[in-house]
Amino acid sequence: MNRFAPPVSRGIARVTESALGPYQSAVIRIGFAATWLLFLVREFPNRQEMYGPDGPWSWDLAQRLVASNHAFTALLWSDSQVWFEIVYALAVLSGVLLLAGWRTRTMSVLFMIGVLSLQNRSVFMGDGGDNVLHLMAIYLVFTRCGRVWSLDARRERLARQARARGDWSAPDRVGPALWAVLGVLLATATGAGRIEGGWLGGWLTVFWGLWAVQGLWWAVCRSARSAEPRVLLDVVANLVHNAALLIIMAEACLIYATAGWYKVQGSRWQDGTAVYYPLHLDYFSPWSALSGVLSAHGTLVMLVTYGTVIMQVAFPFTLFNRRVKNVLLVAMMTEHAVIAVVLGLPFFSLAMIAADAVFLPTSFLRRLGGWTARTRGRLFAVGGRAVPGPREPEPGVPEGAEPTHVGFTA
Repeated sequence: MNRFAPPVSRGIARVTESALGPYQSAVIRIGFAATWLLFLVREFPNRQEMYGPDGPWSWDLAQRLVASNHAFTALLWSDSQVWFEIVYALAVLSGVLLLAGWRTRTMSVLFMIGVLSLQNRSVFMGDGGDNVLHLMAIYLVFTRCGRVWSLDARRERLARQARARGDWSAPDRVGPALWAVLGVLLATATGAGRIEGGWLGGWLTVFWGLWAVQGLWWAVCRSARSAEPRVLLDVVANLVHNAALLIIMAEACLIYATAGWYKVQGSRWQDGTAVYYPLHLDYFSPWSALSGVLSAHGTLVMLVTYGTVIMQVAFPFTLFNRRVKNVLLVAMMTEHAVIAVVLGLPFFSLAMIAADAVFLPTSFLRRLGGWTARTRGRLFAVGGRAVPGPREPEPGVPEGAEPTHVGFTA
């Protein structure tokens, strides 16, 4: 029994003392925020037909569907044009701010509200990537996705440097003010009966619970006389983050596994011709000449067809071998990039690439971050001298905290 104690102790310490995968969660945040933002900007001229009060999916049909499946959408709170424009603008704004990593805890919730409000208003809009975005927007709420590559991380780093120099820094007023404003809006929506669910279940419990937890976090950080309450909250936040990250990984594996096994049962996938047919559909042929060139080579079509099935079925099992996993990950991301161009499904491909990013190696992401910082420094050189990019914060340091060791070591 004693020989199992050290591994168990190390495992407990690992999942409680820090939020794992800080770079992976940051890439997921940036990837899905960018995907949603690009989609909203591209469809801005078509927003009325897609999600507006007078769209093809009528107001009455949307209300009936939401009443049956209990989905959340703020667009059904009012059928006025002004309210629709406000919700659409807030969806765009929350996407921009989440992408930049400004107040990520709050923006992740507003981002989720924007995604759910628009997608649940017209459920037949989308190309498959909307389902992935729908789920990941919910999972992101429970991650600490702003610990690197964000304005939050930059603000906390500057605050730590100021404290190290002995400089006085003013307490954060923006966070509590934002929390109070959102509390007033949530209370107004609750009083008007716009949010479904009682206090023991439903979206009402979710939103009030998230609001209360954020208030508790701020109160403890501001008023606690000892470090124990903050350490306890850090441990809980790390556990929730790590669980959410595990769910994101499991979701990506489930998507590929189910897609692969369903393909195996199809006769066109079995005879190696399945890829040929989408290339000859007008809806999936934005570049008809390119599609014709690709479909003209039977051997290439067969290899792509079988290769797709093999990659999707095998991917969950390759996670146990880092090298094989990385090779297959590159192949799958490349395939999604090709799908974006050849089949005209850019947002589906971007969503899947963002989901795949959770499996990228940390060493690669750190090099990518360093390369990006150096490139930015060269582009924004002052007086012929490059401005160095910001030093990356320590991933083990919690948001808004002094570097400290937290966690239970069983």
